[in-house]
Amino acid sequence: MLTRPTAFSPCLRHAAFLALAILCGLAPVQAQQPAAPAPQSGVSVAGQPVTTSPAGAQQQVGAQPVPLQPLATPSQPTAVEPAPAFPAGTPVVDPAAPAPVVAQEDAAVAAQMPHDLSPWGMFMAADWVVKAVMIGLAFASVVTWTVWLAKSVELLFAKARLRRALKGFLAAASLEEARDVGAAGPAGAMIKATALELKRSSDLPAEGIKERVSISLGRIEVAAGRAIARGTGLLATIGATAPFVGLFGTVWGIMNSFIGISKAQTTNLAVVAPGIAEALLATAIGLVAAIPAVVIYNHFSRQVSGYRVLMGDAAAEVLRLLSRDLDRRDVARARGGQVHAASPAAAAASRLRAAAE
Repeated sequence: MLTRPTAFSPCLRHAAFLALAILCGLAPVQAQQPAAPAPQSGVSVAGQPVTTSPAGAQQQVGAQPVPLQPLATPSQPTAVEPAPAFPAGTPVVDPAAPAPVVAQEDAAVAAQMPHDLSPWGMFMAADWVVKAVMIGLAFASVVTWTVWLAKSVELLFAKARLRRALKGFLAAASLEEARDVGAAGPAGAMIKATALELKRSSDLPAEGIKERVSISLGRIEVAAGRAIARGTGLLATIGATAPFVGLFGTVWGIMNSFIGISKAQTTNLAVVAPGIAEALLATAIGLVAAIPAVVIYNHFSRQVSGYRVLMGDAAAEVLRLLSRDLDRRDVARARGGQVHAASPAAAAASRLRAAAE
């Protein structure tokens, strides 16, 4: 028995057509999505085992509509996790701010380093012991150059005066002529001492007179050499001790540098550099004082030796003049004796001639 279709049959047909149209519109959208690579059998993806299923089951799955999933792109911002909350009272440290240890080290370095690294600045920043060493070495250097200037002038005039006297002795024929030259200084003292001894020993043998005059001239020569060399011993002392005094300043400065390291509790070279610079400055001043002193001392030693040679030449000329005067005196005495001896015989002969007449 056939039933008559109801009035809802056209409505059911329209709903079926609408559902089919919706399914046909979703098919192109699923085709545009990238298909994920099919995992191989027995291989796990993201740490999960993959199980294979029969082909029929896969077809059933493919036939069902898959809901669309929003794709995550790299351009989408990721969620930022909230920073952990700090307990109350905890100071927040800025990463850009320097560490407290570095700040303390910089402050210690700034306190240790002098503002001026010139020689004068290092002298003013040095310890009082190093300052005393530098002042002493500077004073020794001033003394060295003062002695050089004074002794150079003294040797220049002494040699010129001695050369003039020696020239006059060579031109003189006797002690009287040599005295008339008017030699001053040691040469004049030699002439005066010789004339005085000759006057005191006028009735004594010539050999004794020469010996005594030679002793007097030797003492005058020694005294003149000692006087001209006065002050050169100070140069030798400065040249020998100045490097060691500078070394003492070096040791003291390095010791202060290590003390500064221990106080600053840092091994920064900037803490050590000022003390070492001051120590080296003390050594440099010691060498500046010592090297010229040694050179000047050697120069004056040669000059004094040359002066003593000139003194020896002058003494030899005085002895030569003395010997000449003594020989003349002996000849005069011999001639005077012969005259005195011949006069009585002449008187007797004259008396005999008178008696014969």
